[in-house]
Amino acid sequence: MSKKVVVIGGGIIGLSTAYYLHKEGYQVTIIDKSDMKSGASYVNAGYITPSHFIPLAAPGMISKGLKWMFNPSSPFYVKPKMDLDFLQWAWAFKKSATPKKVAKAIPVIKDINLLSRDLYEEIKKSKEFDFQYDRKGLLMCYQTDAVGEAEWEIGKQGIAAGLHVQNLDKSEVQALEPNVNYNIKGAVYFDCDAHMTPNQYMHKMIAYLKSVGVQFIQESVEDLELDKGKIKEIKTSTQTITAHEFVLAAGTWSSTLVKKMGIKIPLQAGKGYRINTEQPIGIKIPAILVEAKVAVTPMHGFTRFAGTMELGEMNHQINPVRVNAIAKAAEQFYNGLKIKPTEISNAKSGLRPCSPDGLPYIGKSEKCENLTMATGHAMMGWSLGPATGKLVTEVISGKKTSLDLKPFHPDRKF
Repeated sequence: MSKKVVVIGGGIIGLSTAYYLHKEGYQVTIIDKSDMKSGASYVNAGYITPSHFIPLAAPGMISKGLKWMFNPSSPFYVKPKMDLDFLQWAWAFKKSATPKKVAKAIPVIKDINLLSRDLYEEIKKSKEFDFQYDRKGLLMCYQTDAVGEAEWEIGKQGIAAGLHVQNLDKSEVQALEPNVNYNIKGAVYFDCDAHMTPNQYMHKMIAYLKSVGVQFIQESVEDLELDKGKIKEIKTSTQTITAHEFVLAAGTWSSTLVKKMGIKIPLQAGKGYRINTEQPIGIKIPAILVEAKVAVTPMHGFTRFAGTMELGEMNHQINPVRVNAIAKAAEQFYNGLKIKPTEISNAKSGLRPCSPDGLPYIGKSEKCENLTMATGHAMMGWSLGPATGKLVTEVISGKKTSLDLKPFHPDRKF
């Protein structure tokens, strides 16, 4: 009889984990407190991003955060609070934001992104279910010379890391995107990236998993019963569930669930927003509007504008000031575009689980023998879904992992 594995969390990380566990022959159950129709896995930019090799905890982010804290429409905002977990997280973030630590993280982030991109392409080729997947790269569009120069410095780091990157002027961008009326000076072009339509993929993946026998339970996990360093059972509001192995992929809520076991994984919620428009903009290649930190993605039947990072907001409330800032940025970068009031009012938010050093937690804590962590991916959750699922499955199966998991260890010190 095959071993039972319970995956706590039904976002892109949880579904990807269930996908690979099932292929390895495990009996898989996914538990999620939501109806799995909303949240960060549905409102993100849909990027698969080897280009995003610089972690969130980078030099200069603290000073930017302090400056932007007083600007209600800024792309990055930290809500200060006298909370011990937050203060410890902020201190760990500060210690992680050094040139030495960032340099060490660059190849780690690049490699896991490349692995995940290849796995998405394998899933697409399998034809188990159909979904949009386009590998057209990413344009880092800028409006000022200073920002363009700074972006090209990152581009040169990408070249040094083995990626193909080009520095394009406006006419060269226009040649790539002849149907788009840009208001830019140029763009740094990473041709290694791909993009998708998240809600389409999520619905198709859920349907596929159900068709192959993966069980889904819509309830919240209320308690964990421990016995000699192992999870004996978990309790929901209506039932007790046992399994041989457990996977924690509950996003921002993961740190709360493991506190009872004496496991501390520093996490803070990073709220982001998205606006969808069905207006014809002519975009074929995803772009980031660098000055505004807004991501633009041509999706299946619409274009998505996504952005902002509000740290410390553990709710899905919509801040209209920040949503309007995304709409304004879109209109400033694309001549003639006017985001409709109905599109703005239909904005959605999602919470991204952010670790202090910008690396996810993947693997087992020494404090629990049958629990594998899979959380803390920040803005790369969508990009790293398949890679995380495969790595977790390799851990549970006792196989040699596709990547060295030491940088992602849940017990790592900050």
